[in-house]
Amino acid sequence: MKIHEHQAKALLRELGVAVPRGEWAETPAAARAVAERLGGRVVVKAQVHAGGRGKGGGIKLADDPAGAERAAAAIIGMRLKTPQTPPDGIEVRSVLVEEASAIERELYLSITLDRARETHVVMASQAGGMNIEEVASKTPDKILREWTHPALGLGDFQARRLAYGLGLAGEQVKQGVALLRNLFALYRAKDCSLAEINPLVVTKDGRVLALDAKLNFDDNALFRHPEIAKLRDVNEEDPLDVEASKYGLNYIKLDGDVGCMVNGAGLAMATMDIVKLSGGEPANFLDVGGGASPEQIENAFRILSSDRRVKAVFINVFGGILRCDRLAEGVIAAVRKLGLRLPVVVRMEGTNVELGRKMLAESGLHLTNADDMGDGARKVVALAKSAA
Repeated sequence: MKIHEHQAKALLRELGVAVPRGEWAETPAAARAVAERLGGRVVVKAQVHAGGRGKGGGIKLADDPAGAERAAAAIIGMRLKTPQTPPDGIEVRSVLVEEASAIERELYLSITLDRARETHVVMASQAGGMNIEEVASKTPDKILREWTHPALGLGDFQARRLAYGLGLAGEQVKQGVALLRNLFALYRAKDCSLAEINPLVVTKDGRVLALDAKLNFDDNALFRHPEIAKLRDVNEEDPLDVEASKYGLNYIKLDGDVGCMVNGAGLAMATMDIVKLSGGEPANFLDVGGGASPEQIENAFRILSSDRRVKAVFINVFGGILRCDRLAEGVIAAVRKLGLRLPVVVRMEGTNVELGRKMLAESGLHLTNADDMGDGARKVVALAKSAA
């Protein structure tokens, strides 16, 4: 789960990470009032779940409260388009009004999970700013890494090594070490999957500040953090993703025309691969889980058919916990109830597979049995192309 910058900075502030003074505003008038309280120059920043806001016109500098109001009026309501947004952009509904900082240097800092090493990694670079992805691609040697101990966390010596590696000196080292330690404490305490500060800045008066902040959280740990779950903004998510989450379905929308319904994340990935290998394009990742109920199958069909790009559906299921006859029963009931007109190809293996195939064949519906994954992929791609 992602949250907005103003929400992330509130959490950082609670844990002792230095951030500029600022407040959230939903209207131009509120932005003006915040600027008056801050006094002096401010930065007005669009609050969306995407990076690259500055290049898209979502960050503006204002010299006074009237300027802050004008900047907020220009940003709120716009459809911000960046490399990280959908093609048609994201509507901006609010802004963060923050005191302007006199920046001397821009740095980069992040914490995430290194799955290969099975522990957390802290990454830092003197090449901070908007083009950190280019730095990682072209000059990866400029990114410092410290892998933390699974039980002991980030050591003081590691925090100091990173601080010196960032070119901090004197009092700035102390500030940098404290910021690193506090950020890592927040990352662990809140079950984050990513904590990123880009840029981390050194101001002209010698302060080390988190000028921007991105926090992502492990969805599977949100039951431990109801206060974090409340920060979710569904306006920033694809409506079909939001709908799927209501029924315990793991759904990610893609750009193809073959809808995929699978039980198990690994099988879902393999299904998307074999659809592409067969000349098609998957429209989604959809994992209904090992023991999908008839209700989940029905809602999965409803979500798939809501995507206008979908021309055919590929159901690829291994019937272990979910018996094949139960799957067939759920598919038949869902297709009839929803009046689904899309062609559906079903490949199933496992418990009661022959019974399940017989039920599909005798249903009188436009359901196509497949012998294996390859056969199913070829059939569904052909059906999608003919429907298009």
